[in-house]
Amino acid sequence: MSSTKELLDEAMKLKPEERFILVEGLIKSLDEPDKKLDEIWAEESENRLKAYREGKLEGIPMQEIFNEE
Repeated sequence: MSSTKELLDEAMKLKPEERFILVEGLIKSLDEPDKKLDEIWAEESENRLKAYREGKLEGIPMQEIFNEE
């Protein structure tokens, strides 16, 4: 397998349009949803909501959050 430096060296040999396509593809791959991460956040939000409803967690008024600097 090629190292990152080798991959970069090869990419630099591409035409500008080809490098753009490569970069665009890499950026898009980082922006794709991660189902496992989504599941973790969903579970965390459910746990926080449950704790709030049981009085184990206090809420913060939205206005207070937006006024913080």
